[in-house]
Amino acid sequence: MILFESARVKLRKMTKDDTVLYHTWRNDQEIMRSTNPSLDVYSPQDTQAFVEHVILGSASSKSYILLEKENETPIGVLGLINIDYKNQNAECIIDIGEKKYWGQGYGSEGMKLLLGYCFNEMNMHRLSLRVFSFNERAIRLYKSLGFQQEGLSKEALFREGKWHDIVHMGLLQRDYIEMQQRLE
Repeated sequence: MILFESARVKLRKMTKDDTVLYHTWRNDQEIMRSTNPSLDVYSPQDTQAFVEHVILGSASSKSYILLEKENETPIGVLGLINIDYKNQNAECIIDIGEKKYWGQGYGSEGMKLLLGYCFNEMNMHRLSLRVFSFNERAIRLYKSLGFQQEGLSKEALFREGKWHDIVHMGLLQRDYIEMQQRLE
């Protein structure tokens, strides 16, 4: 079921049928280098359990497959985790799993759909995300969407022989709405 769409992408709910594809992305070190703190290798059973219990089985998360619209090709996953309905907060995640779609604005389009849904339909007050300090392309994207840096976890990630910070960013609903009004 397609929930949202823009000029080039669609979002649909993630299902168990996406487990094999997600497993491929989850075990690609180049993809996970900039998003997964663990950088582990997972068995198909590990991924199946993760999808069933953490992604699909949690009341505090929503996960979507990002589709390239023209061919309906799955190219990534977007989601909300740690959804706190009482305080209207959630954390955003995004992984573009198909590398040939990197750097072409598909992630930006997908995030815009997710933000619109969160702030205009779910009435979220605040969204947050975490990004590794070396992922400059993602930081630029998040800033262009209105996210502001709120803090750092200094040297919290050891990757490729060096310590890196984890950047904490947030976006308030009122700032999102104000930004959308300026763009109209």
